[in-house]
Amino acid sequence: MATNAKQKPERVLIYRLGSLGDTLVALPALHLVARAFPDAERRMLTSIPPNAKAPAASAILDGTGLIHGYLQYPYATRNPFLLLRLWWNLLRWRPGLLVYMNGSRAVALAKRDERFFRLCGVRNLVGVPITEDMVCTRSLGASPAEPDAGEMFEHESSRLARNLSEIGDARLADPASWDLHLTEKEQKRASQVLEPLGRRGFLSVSFGTKNQSNDWEQHNWKALLERLADLYPNLALVICGAAVEAEMSEFAASGWRARSVNPVLNLCGQLSPRESAAVMGRSVLYLGHDSGPTHLAAAVQTTCVAIYGGRNLPGIWFPYGDQHKVFYHRVSCSGCRLQTCTVEKKRCVLSITVDEVLGEVTKRLPPSL
Repeated sequence: MATNAKQKPERVLIYRLGSLGDTLVALPALHLVARAFPDAERRMLTSIPPNAKAPAASAILDGTGLIHGYLQYPYATRNPFLLLRLWWNLLRWRPGLLVYMNGSRAVALAKRDERFFRLCGVRNLVGVPITEDMVCTRSLGASPAEPDAGEMFEHESSRLARNLSEIGDARLADPASWDLHLTEKEQKRASQVLEPLGRRGFLSVSFGTKNQSNDWEQHNWKALLERLADLYPNLALVICGAAVEAEMSEFAASGWRARSVNPVLNLCGQLSPRESAAVMGRSVLYLGHDSGPTHLAAAVQTTCVAIYGGRNLPGIWFPYGDQHKVFYHRVSCSGCRLQTCTVEKKRCVLSITVDEVLGEVTKRLPPSL
C-alpha cells in the first residue's frame, strides 16, 4: 500500500499494461487519479502493442487529458538492456507516486513489481495487490437479473476501483467516469464518414477479436445479418475494426447486402479508435465479440449485444453496465484462458445460436425501427 498517498506529488506514474480493452476498462480509475492529483504530471507505463489488431493505450487516451505522456516496454521482456533503460528513465523522471493498475496476477509478481519500482526511486505506491483479495476478482454469486445464469464475477474496473479506494471513489456507475472527451475534430470525422447514410439509423458492428477462442466465425455473423436486414429494413450497417479485418468483414456483411438496399459502410482501417467511438456513439445498437471495440461502444454509452467465448470467467471482461446483453455459455472448461482452442473446438462460443442473438436484439430494437 502507499505511504502518504494523499499528498500532492508533482509526478504520478500509472502502471497499466495491455491494449484497447485493458485501457478502456481502466477509464474510471484513470479519471479517479486525475481528480485526486489534478496538478500532477501523469504518465503511463505500458506495453508496446504486439500486433496491428492491438492499438496502443495512447490511441485511446490522447485527447482525454487523463495522461500526459507514456513510457513503453515490450510485454514480458527479460532483456536486461531494456530493463536497465526502463530503470534509468524512471529514475531520471522521479515520480512521486506510483499508481498500480496492472491486471490480475499473482501476489508474488506484484511484490516483485513493487521492489522494482522502489529500486527506481519511487517511495509512495498505491494499489499494489499484495493480498489475494486484491489480486483476484471476487465472486458476486448469481445475478439478480438472471438468477439461472450461474455465478458471476467482479468486473475488472471494479477490482481496480476497490484497490484504489484510498485515493477516492471511482464512480463506476457515472457515465462521466467513462468519458473519452472526444474532440470536435473526431466528431466531425464521424459525421464525414457517415454522410452516405443520410438520416438513416444504423447498427454498428465489429467482427474482430484477438483470440481465436473468442471467434463466433463469419458464417454465423453472415446468417445473423441476413435475418437482421429482413427485420430492420430502415437501418444501415456500419462496420468498425482494424485494416486487417476489412476483407473478412466483407464476407459477413454480404448477408446484409443480400437482403437490404440500405448502405453498408466498411470502415475497417479508416478510423482511429477514438473516431470509431464517435461513430459507435451514434448507432442504435452495437454487436461484437469479446474485444476492445465492444468496450469502446460501451464507453460511449451505446447498448451492446456481445458474443463471448468462455476463456475468461463470466463478468470480468463484460461491457460495463446492466443495459448490455452478453452471450456466455458455461461449459466444463470455462475459464481456460486459452487463446487458441483446438481440443474442444470452441464449443463455448460456437454453441451460441443465431436465433438466441436475434431474440435479444429484437428485445432492444423494435422491428418497426
